[in-house]
Amino acid sequence: MKIVRVSDREAQGNEAVTGKGHLDRILKRGDGGTIGMAMVYFEDGARTHWHVHPGEQILYISEGQARVGNDNGDVVTAEIGDTIQIPAGERHWHGATIGHSMTHISITNVGAPDWQGPVED
Repeated sequence: MKIVRVSDREAQGNEAVTGKGHLDRILKRGDGGTIGMAMVYFEDGARTHWHVHPGEQILYISEGQARVGNDNGDVVTAEIGDTIQIPAGERHWHGATIGHSMTHISITNVGAPDWQGPVED
């Protein structure tokens, strides 16, 4: 069993975000497990760059309003309490809607994402 105390976590910047955002890594893959978990904060309209995870990613919206898009051109809005499941290998992005900040819990497995370029409007 492992417990991660709030006092043990550190906020990290994220260079793969357009706008302002940061993450608070809760569980790191490789620290005795294969699951990664983070609280990710996005200011008004901020969003990640395109990226692909080698395993699944689960996003649980805990504050604000989110938007999530994929390479197929699908863009959805998600509210507090909504969960988005992104399959392994799906190129996607996520962040806050315009006019809102947003926080989500991100749960991943397998390994680190392949970060790509910014999303073009």
